[in-house]
Amino acid sequence: MKKLFIGEVIRKRRMELGLKQYELCEGICEPVTMSRLETGKQTPSYNKLKTILQRLGLPDDQCYMLLSKNEMLISDLQTEITSCNVLKDPERGLPKIEELEKIVEPDDTLTRQFILRSKASLGKKENGQIVSYTLNEKLDILFEAIRLTTPNFDIDAIYEGLYSIDEIKVINQIAHVYSDFGENKKAIDIYYQLLKYIKKHFQNILQSSGVLPLVAFNYARELVLIGHYAEAVEIAETGWQACVQYGQYYTLPATIALIAECYHFLEEDDKSKIFYRQAYYLCQAINDKGCLNTVVSEIQKYFGNDFSF
Repeated sequence: MKKLFIGEVIRKRRMELGLKQYELCEGICEPVTMSRLETGKQTPSYNKLKTILQRLGLPDDQCYMLLSKNEMLISDLQTEITSCNVLKDPERGLPKIEELEKIVEPDDTLTRQFILRSKASLGKKENGQIVSYTLNEKLDILFEAIRLTTPNFDIDAIYEGLYSIDEIKVINQIAHVYSDFGENKKAIDIYYQLLKYIKKHFQNILQSSGVLPLVAFNYARELVLIGHYAEAVEIAETGWQACVQYGQYYTLPATIALIAECYHFLEEDDKSKIFYRQAYYLCQAINDKGCLNTVVSEIQKYFGNDFSF
């Protein structure tokens, strides 16, 4: 009954979106597997089922029970590597990636995609030293990653595609690299398309809570870099609301600090100080030392001694 129910839900949602089976499963599995899934004759691996559900904008928490022993090991390693990505800890993360590479199947494009985007984030070992990839190398790695599951990916037509949460994260990283190249308008266009996609396809879905604040923050940051402060506040507030609504606080202090900076440039220093105070105490509350240092530095830069907590 459980397998049949999942298949029925997937088929119904796919037809609501006007998608063909081959469009939905591109880069994930063969259309014949998709057909068997919808009729209840076959259940794909956890990763594949999760990605299909995410592309449809459906919650994926109901398929966790389908994990095999090997898939559980892969999932645990991915959780550890994700933590290393967030904490920028290549010393611990790169050995975990090596462990994951040893157990991943050659046809597991989803895990291989995760490995590539993690490498782009954490770097590599050369002559016993950990070094970052060049920006060009990062772009090559990330485009290879996204095209594992979306072979016809077009950076200029993102909104026309169909993506899982992990695929959105890869595209977010691509935009970040363009920003590092100084191509702010290119990055802004990517973030604009991503945010539009998330709002349409993951509306009211809890799983979007992780990527919406991240994309909104990065989008707002790019707008600040080109001096569009009022628009940046509007976008940042979208991310702020999602953080609060879904209890995702990782990007919240930086988002509020960004709003504070925007109000300073908009010559609304009273508002700016209010938001800087909020960001300061949030950083302390969640022990975000990096963001706290940035907040303190900006307060000193913009207000000097004309500021009190």
